[in-house]
Amino acid sequence: MMVFAIMISGCEEEFIPGGEDIESQIVVEGYIEAGENALPVYVLLSRSFPFYNDIDNDRLNDLFVKGAVVTVTRSGGETVELTELCLEEIPEPLREEVLAVLGIQTDTISGLPDICAYVDLMNEVIADEGGTYDLKVEVEGRTITSTTTIPPHVPLDSVWFTPPPGEPADSLAEMNCRISDPGGIENYYRYLTAVNSRRLIPNLGSVTDDAFFDGQEFDFPLQKAEYITDTADLDFNTFGLWNRGDTATLKWCSIDKAHHDFWLTFEFNRNNQGPFSGYTRVDFNIDGGIGIWGGYSVSYYELIVPPE
Repeated sequence: MMVFAIMISGCEEEFIPGGEDIESQIVVEGYIEAGENALPVYVLLSRSFPFYNDIDNDRLNDLFVKGAVVTVTRSGGETVELTELCLEEIPEPLREEVLAVLGIQTDTISGLPDICAYVDLMNEVIADEGGTYDLKVEVEGRTITSTTTIPPHVPLDSVWFTPPPGEPADSLAEMNCRISDPGGIENYYRYLTAVNSRRLIPNLGSVTDDAFFDGQEFDFPLQKAEYITDTADLDFNTFGLWNRGDTATLKWCSIDKAHHDFWLTFEFNRNNQGPFSGYTRVDFNIDGGIGIWGGYSVSYYELIVPPE
């Protein structure tokens, strides 16, 4: 969320050097999942600030919003208030997920800012495919709202590995998948991968729609998401490929259009920074703030990459 807040602030329509008077906005990142091993509902709140400001410990601690009242209401159902939990109180594996969302790669929480999340600890929110869910955040005299849906899940038919294209590489393999996309329905997908016991992360381009394969059954390769902090770390000879003998985990998600459009525009901006890059405004679905409240229907696939 820290990276998210900084990047979003850099996507304002006009850049004004020295603009300390730019109003800070509340940044929302929240998710609700349906499916086996689904995470509990959680929401992270932070503040945006201009990307040309310096970052120090005081500013980091001030980024994260505390004391909010956060509720989730299922259409036609009950309203559930989420519980505020700070980092040391957040149970595993949700803590790892929260740190992953923040872009923090660490095995210890010592020295980190006092990050807080709002969590459905008792799983009171019933997350169902086809459900509509309203989010409401009340904080610092502001009311922030959003609505998302959890679409019916479209699972993968199968996942397997093959030798990569090009020159032979005995130590590497390519992931392949087969899907039967329902015809006549707009479907949107997102995926994340993990290697061995590491955390799940999205690829540089993690979303797609079915505009070019509506109603088709077909096979396609799927790139492994790379654990990188700088594009200079990329090895294009092995990018997206799996090491043989590793354990591969794939999280395959169905999402709605608003959720898809957020990640599509956000990832485009993230991957196309620089003085000669094109401008794309990030599509938020938050009223009264910025960010994303997104629904997922999910399935997991865990495989051993064949040793040969």
